Amino acid sequence: MKKTISNFVLALLVGAVFVNCANRGTPSGGPKDKLPPKIIKSSPENYSTHFEGNEIEITFDEYIKIKDIQKQLIISPPMEYQPDITPLSAASKKVTIKILDTLAPNTTYAFNFGNSITDNNEGNPYPYYRYVFSTGSYIDSLKVTGSIVDAMKKKPETFINVGLYEVDSTFTDSIVFNEKPKYITNTLDSVTTFSIENIKPGKYMLVALKDGNNDYKFQQKSDQIAFNKNFITVPTDTTYTLKLFNEVPDFKATRPKLLSGEKIAFGYEGDYKDMAIKILSDTPEDYSYRITKDPETDSLLYWYTPRMKVDSLLFKVTKPEDYQKDFTVRISEQKRDSIKLSMVSGSTIRLKEPFQLTANTPIKKFDASKISLIDKDSTDVSFKTTFDTLTNTYDFNFEKTEDNSYKMQILPEAFVDIFDYKNDTLKVSVKTKKASDYGYVRFTLVNATYPIIIQLTDKDGKVKYENHITEEGPVDFFDLNPAVYAIRIIQDVNANKKYDTGSYLEKRQPENISHFQDVEVRADWGIEETLEFK
Repeated sequence: MKKTISNFVLALLVGAVFVNCANRGTPSGGPKDKLPPKIIKSSPENYSTHFEGNEIEITFDEYIKIKDIQKQLIISPPMEYQPDITPLSAASKKVTIKILDTLAPNTTYAFNFGNSITDNNEGNPYPYYRYVFSTGSYIDSLKVTGSIVDAMKKKPETFINVGLYEVDSTFTDSIVFNEKPKYITNTLDSVTTFSIENIKPGKYMLVALKDGNNDYKFQQKSDQIAFNKNFITVPTDTTYTLKLFNEVPDFKATRPKLLSGEKIAFGYEGDYKDMAIKILSDTPEDYSYRITKDPETDSLLYWYTPRMKVDSLLFKVTKPEDYQKDFTVRISEQKRDSIKLSMVSGSTIRLKEPFQLTANTPIKKFDASKISLIDKDSTDVSFKTTFDTLTNTYDFNFEKTEDNSYKMQILPEAFVDIFDYKNDTLKVSVKTKKASDYGYVRFTLVNATYPIIIQLTDKDGKVKYENHITEEGPVDFFDLNPAVYAIRIIQDVNANKKYDTGSYLEKRQPENISHFQDVEVRADWGIEETLEFK
């Protein structure tokens, strides 16, 4: 018995030893490294003056990697030729910058690496590392700070370039189109504030760009722009707010193209309002034409008849603001489009919403007697029509009741197009919902300046409902589909019932937009909201 107990104790001791050894031999990995790499030395030293070389070497205490350098690195003033920075993919303890540009005399340069430098193992960034040097005898130390907002959206885009253009004897307003700023910074991917540092005293124009191709120049078609209305003088204690907006591009007609028989597309850039297309070639006495808007592209469609046996036609495109240009269109014998009717409205419409029909070819004649409209009880419903020649759309207006359905029968020859093609028989139907399927909102406005445009939008900013308000009083939105809506209110300064963006060359800021907390609309429910303007 004693021997058995001794053996048992011995087994416990041996097991404990093995367990202890196993614990000591099991790698725990230790705590996760959360510290960024450290700089041991720089050559030349950071903030050096009288810089004359073309190579900079920065040494770290551990292996690092460089990532996303094209977006993260901001050099101020910008260089014509980007420096060669290594390593870009392999791990190293050194970052080498080879300057390929000719440096300006007596100028302070700053390399802002953003969050592009990280340690090799855990990816901890060395945040917003800046390497600064001067080709002169001192480092410029002034700065300009501020924030970025978006004229239309609640939040601006990321990676916004903010620059200063020196206002001297060579300055012109067109500088933003042709030259890089004197000093520049970027908001990168996390903040909407900016700080342009290491600036010398002087007079500047302050501009921000959402720069599509990152060339630091303003492209009207693709870039957003923001500008301070007045020049600024540095040093300054002012914190500036810049409002980004998309300009309407200057009008420009593009080369027209024959799409099918007697159908020519005239493309354009900018606003097509008041764009006129005139044929200069000789035409027969029975010549006629129509112009419609292409619903999918920035083009006006020029339709004409009869068919002419010509190789080309000459046109002039004009716009009131002194724009005119002649175009020659090559003509070939092609098949004409045949008329096809389609619904613009969805299958469900609101009580005050018209039922809309359109055609793919210009409608020339309409015979209402060949159209019948009945409700779900087979009762005839009378209607009136209006026709938009540009969109080639007919609106059918009639009294609708809730929870009803309406069937329309369109007999042959109800619609005749410019080519004398006639429609086939078509049957379409729409319905209305119950009043209880909708919700409504009443807004009370405090400290509002009229006129204003109140918009209810979806999460992507698409306008779902809109009211134009000219005087004080409650604002009601009825028959709203249940959903969560964003509230956007436009200060309609010129009372034209639409949002007007800004213009850099005209030094005009966009109309002011206010955003309020989202509102949730429920079926068969009404809510009241107070919107206070500050």
